Amino acid sequence: MSGASNFVRGVDLSLYIILGISVFFLVTITATMIYFVVRYRRKKNPTAAQIHGNNKLEVIWTVIPTILVLIMFYYGWAGFKPMRQVPADAIPVKAVGQMWVWSFEYPNGKKSTDLVVPLEKPVRLDLDSRDVLHSLYIPAFRIKEDAVPGKDNYMWFSAQQLGEYDLFCAEYCGDRHSYMLSKVKVLPQAEYEAWLAKSDIPADEHPGLTLMKQNACITCHSLDGSKIVGPSFKGIYGHEVEVITNGQERSVLVDDEYIKNSIYDPNADVVKGFNQGLMISYKQTLKEEDVAKIADFIKSLK
Repeated sequence: MSGASNFVRGVDLSLYIILGISVFFLVTITATMIYFVVRYRRKKNPTAAQIHGNNKLEVIWTVIPTILVLIMFYYGWAGFKPMRQVPADAIPVKAVGQMWVWSFEYPNGKKSTDLVVPLEKPVRLDLDSRDVLHSLYIPAFRIKEDAVPGKDNYMWFSAQQLGEYDLFCAEYCGDRHSYMLSKVKVLPQAEYEAWLAKSDIPADEHPGLTLMKQNACITCHSLDGSKIVGPSFKGIYGHEVEVITNGQERSVLVDDEYIKNSIYDPNADVVKGFNQGLMISYKQTLKEEDVAKIADFIKSLK
């Protein structure tokens, strides 16, 4: 058996063994039940007979299942144990989940929303979440681990085949959970190094927009006026909006200060018609100069 990652063989083997044992007993027990129904039906056995104990039978149905469970445990453990033993030369990549996008940061500081890795090189993903529980799942690689807010976790793999593979969040994380899709792109070593050294940010892209993409702002706030989870950024700057503050409705002007407060304390003034508590504070993530760039970009969305 070969596969897209180094874990495919072990995981699939344990699956086939457990599935094989389960199917064998399903067929055997079902056939036995049907035989008993036919063999001991009332017409042939009008008078029921009581059977009192059978030590041999009791030993058999205790020992055999115990052995089978131990076999399944062994192959499951043999497939799982290597997943926690990260090679010393693994490439460290920080994987951050947040509503509703994955972002990956590489050793040289480059960031991407798709995971790009070299062929046949071990890669360690240090998992983190900025808001709620997420779970990074790459089906073709047979790996899945939770990204838990405030808790360190990790996973590793070595991609064995070139190509693109689906990457999902496997933990329900809110309204747009199903949109939390990404890709793993496996490249030859030379192409990976060239990609790593190249900037993917368009030369004419506003730095504020770049920051918004990197921090998943536009997964909840549109740039074209359409309503998603949060209010659209288009045309909002310089206008008054109705907000709920401490349960009271009031009007506020959308300016640099309001945008800063909304980024650092998003649940203080919630725009009327939108839910409170969905957005987290970015005070530890974005510096004031970053916030100023974002405000400048929003200002340009007339």
